[in-house]
Amino acid sequence: KFEHSVFALPFAGAGALLAVRDAGYNVAGLTYKLAWIVVAMVAARSAAMAFNRLLDADIDARNPRTKMRHIPTGLLSKQFTWVFTGIAAFVFIFAARMLNRTCFMLAPVALGVVFFYSFTKRFTTWSHIMLGLSLGIAPAAAWIALRDSLDPRIVWLTVAVTLWTAGFDVIYSCQDYEFDVSAGLFSIPRRFGIRGALIISK
Repeated sequence: KFEHSVFALPFAGAGALLAVRDAGYNVAGLTYKLAWIVVAMVAARSAAMAFNRLLDADIDARNPRTKMRHIPTGLLSKQFTWVFTGIAAFVFIFAARMLNRTCFMLAPVALGVVFFYSFTKRFTTWSHIMLGLSLGIAPAAAWIALRDSLDPRIVWLTVAVTLWTAGFDVIYSCQDYEFDVSAGLFSIPRRFGIRGALIISK
């Protein structure tokens, strides 16, 4: 979905803007890097979202809020979505290779983080933090893409994005409170109630 890519890009953009200061890039070199960062971000986000839809297809079909999504309604087949996920993951790894060797070496780790989130609602209340981390690593990834190293200063932005996203997701998941209880899924609203969840979100 276009809006999901747009939602994730500013976090990477913020990391890139911080990294580019005093880095000595000319316009052409910076444009090249930024273009591949955008490709990597869109591909990673697409792979993560598609994988999440695949893993949650049965759950989505039972949830009144999500039962009209593409796989439960048959608009997209699981086979097509698996192929799409694989292509998006390949594009992400290729984009990482075009950025630098460090990005290429860390690309499987990044995919592991965004894919692992999809499993977490099945066993931990704190799945929201994992979703936050899936977006929180974007600023650090952009920094590595431009500097070929990780600076402790960018970790603060990673923590900020992680917690902001997690807090937002806690609010969002309040919609599914009753379903999570009936389906045995884990979430902060299910464990602490909606009032407690909103306090934790703050």
